[in-house]
Amino acid sequence: MARVITTLAISPAFDPAGQPRKPGALCIGAQKAGTSWLAQMLGQHPQVWIPPFKEVQYFNHLHIPEHRKWIGWHYRNKPQEIRQRHVTRKVEMPPEFDAYLNAVTSGRMFHNQWYKRIFAPAPTHAMPMDFTPEYSGLPDEGVQAVRDFLPKARVIYLIRHPVDRAISQLRMNLRREKRTPVTLDDWLAEVANPVLDERGDYATYLPRWLARYPDMLVIPFGRIARAPHEVMDAVEAHLDIGPCFYGNLTQKVFANPAGLMPPPQAVAALEARLAPQVQAIRDLMGDDFVAEIR
Repeated sequence: MARVITTLAISPAFDPAGQPRKPGALCIGAQKAGTSWLAQMLGQHPQVWIPPFKEVQYFNHLHIPEHRKWIGWHYRNKPQEIRQRHVTRKVEMPPEFDAYLNAVTSGRMFHNQWYKRIFAPAPTHAMPMDFTPEYSGLPDEGVQAVRDFLPKARVIYLIRHPVDRAISQLRMNLRREKRTPVTLDDWLAEVANPVLDERGDYATYLPRWLARYPDMLVIPFGRIARAPHEVMDAVEAHLDIGPCFYGNLTQKVFANPAGLMPPPQAVAALEARLAPQVQAIRDLMGDDFVAEIR
């Protein structure tokens, strides 16, 4: 069994004199489909720079109003979490880094210049990258806004089997909310919850993004476990960066612990409900791709 990584490797380089700049690449999702693993890998690459809090949550803050409440929580808590990470690892935090955290999490936020300041510490030789899975669910006008602001961005979208992804999200949500469904009716209500659809509506999301970024790299989730080296070769080619040796390449990141699985009847109900999503992926990406999404 692969050991599970519970902390993310952030890009270690930090240029306090760096100038605001746009990201050169985006990883837009999907949630529970391997984005943390990919960030763990690319955080080791000297030609890629990922912000210390990984998920910037910029475009969804602008275009998905219901996300704003928890995004506010994200930015209120992340600076202290990052400081505590340094304490735990016994790594001294440079004062310039501390000042950066304060600057980007206070005052007026979520405007174009603020977004570019997020990536200012990236070394000149490195490509800044925004890992925000929630971008995949942007409305049509939100995806167009991304294209208008970042016309040259290289986009990566990881796709997991809709049923597996929904179950993983459900288990995560139940643990966070400290709830345990008891009866079959309880579980059937849980798998019918539309909150599970928001992050995995590939039938809607994939065409929106492919229309604006037709060269977007779409990666099937199952390939990460079966051929992680091939995945990283494809990512390096897509980002136009050189090869890198990646530590922990075969180790899982933020995997769900054992237990708290929906019963077979609830899984069957979820499979029936999400069958059109599987077909949409097949129509867009082909049978060979679908064979690798789990």
